[in-house]
Amino acid sequence: MKNVQSMTAGLLTLLTAAVAFGADKNPSAYSLRVSTDRTNAIYRRGEMVTFAIAVSLNGNPVDDAKVKWTISKDGKDLKREGEAKLSNGIAVVSGSLDEPGFLQCRVDIKPPGEKLKSLRASAAIDPLDIKPSLPAPDDFDTFWAAEKKKLAAIPMNVRMTPVKSPVAGIECFDVQADGLGGPLSAYLARPVGARSNSLPAIVLTHGAGVASSRLSIAAKWAADGLLALDFNAHGLPNGKPKEFYDGLIHGELKEYFWKGRDSRDDIFFRTLFLRLQRAMDVVTAQPEWDGKRLIVCGRSQGGGQAIVAGGLDPRVTFVAAEIPAFCDHTGIVAGRINGWPRLIPNDTEKPEEKAINAVRYYDAMNFAARTKAQAFITTGFIDIVCPPTGVYAAYNQLAGKKQIWPHLDTGHISKHEYEDRVREEVLACLKESPR
Repeated sequence: MKNVQSMTAGLLTLLTAAVAFGADKNPSAYSLRVSTDRTNAIYRRGEMVTFAIAVSLNGNPVDDAKVKWTISKDGKDLKREGEAKLSNGIAVVSGSLDEPGFLQCRVDIKPPGEKLKSLRASAAIDPLDIKPSLPAPDDFDTFWAAEKKKLAAIPMNVRMTPVKSPVAGIECFDVQADGLGGPLSAYLARPVGARSNSLPAIVLTHGAGVASSRLSIAAKWAADGLLALDFNAHGLPNGKPKEFYDGLIHGELKEYFWKGRDSRDDIFFRTLFLRLQRAMDVVTAQPEWDGKRLIVCGRSQGGGQAIVAGGLDPRVTFVAAEIPAFCDHTGIVAGRINGWPRLIPNDTEKPEEKAINAVRYYDAMNFAARTKAQAFITTGFIDIVCPPTGVYAAYNQLAGKKQIWPHLDTGHISKHEYEDRVREEVLACLKESPR
């Protein structure tokens, strides 16, 4: 027991995650913590990973209680589960993985008078060796070259309407442009009086959902000295009441991300990726663009788009992708779970060949392999929406200068400090590569 206590004394490490059960209403709160025995949570294949579990009540160890545990391969069932009895508030569970990936431990506990509570911790197993589950289609480049050619044949017909800026010294515009499969709808912001060929450009992408383009986000980046364009994923008019967008997400755009998912030509993301390309075309057509620096930045669905942008357009010089989607659509074929939006459901026993063929044209892994842009990527070790296995599979395909920032104790969320770090990385990149 001394060894167990010594090992778990450092529970408050980078991987430590805590949940208070009913803390807002009841001062007698339970606390559950789970961590690995390494603060960086990185291991080699075959090495034993020890997960330490601690349960307390009012800061005191809970004794003679049981927790249920499950060890999985980043959410993929490994048939490893059981119960562990707490001794002095502590239990230990161990496991290993003989391949690159993530070993995840989920702990469930049922406090008296409370609902079932769960917490996860994850260990990375040789994450820099994680490979794509399948290669890109043989005609991947030919397909996207043809799609871009079709798009280029459509005049942009850019319409820019001045709108009130939320930031002093910044001028803003509602931007509409024609595209393939639907229009581009965006806000563009730039410093007042910006000279021609003077500004780096940034394209800002959206996470999943249905919403207006974000004027305040574009204006904030413009205040940092960039030519900023924020576009919405569906080409919708900007600045409408919330009810307008809510009606669409509960109506014709409900589960939009699954539309046409079995067809390379009908899938929703074909239109989205071409709208992304048009956004880059529009911002780089502005006379203020310096002609050298093009950044694409987003989170989740937007993070996936940022990686895609690097593969679509060689003008992209920096990719900033927080907890990116679209990574490893075919993970299930390699015995791991698929990234969002689960174009092939993870419970499918035998995916149809047409589905496997279709989704590979839209996998961020394959776009990552086609860019030399500098990249800053984040991933959550306990992210069950955009699992870290897929994110690393995409990250490992990047050929340029790159950095990945793992959030060891969080899932599919962002925090102010995460957003601040992304901004710092983008601005640092601009200082490294001045005009």
